[in-house]
Amino acid sequence: MTKTPEELYQEGLERYKAGEEAQTLIPLFKEITTRAPKNSSSWVSLSWLYLLEKKPKLAYKAAKTGVKLNQDDPQGRINLALAMLELQEKGVRPHIERAQQMIMADSDWLEEIKNNIKDGFEKRPDWPSLTRIQSWLFDL
Repeated sequence: MTKTPEELYQEGLERYKAGEEAQTLIPLFKEITTRAPKNSSSWVSLSWLYLLEKKPKLAYKAAKTGVKLNQDDPQGRINLALAMLELQEKGVRPHIERAQQMIMADSDWLEEIKNNIKDGFEKRPDWPSLTRIQSWLFDL
């Protein structure tokens, strides 16, 4: 029986949380975005995996799609800002400001973003772009 994109997404998240490498999860998340192209969460997750693998151009495309599908996802905006920083693109500030507004208005999002940043540093310890974004978001 074929799994739904939602089931594949949950499976991918569980595998990621269990410590599976980003590079082995990218094909799964690419398949999910192909099968469910309007699912913003799968695009945001794919962009995060690309960022962990130091593939900012691919991360930028995926994050841009995720944000276009759901403008109210702070992680999508953060991923887009990360990719933009790594590509030395202009226009990062509006995404950071919007993400900041969202996480300050919702304690669940705040905790999720803090946990995601912590996870990012665990998987990619010397990550200058993430350090900058963390300071912009939390060193008010």
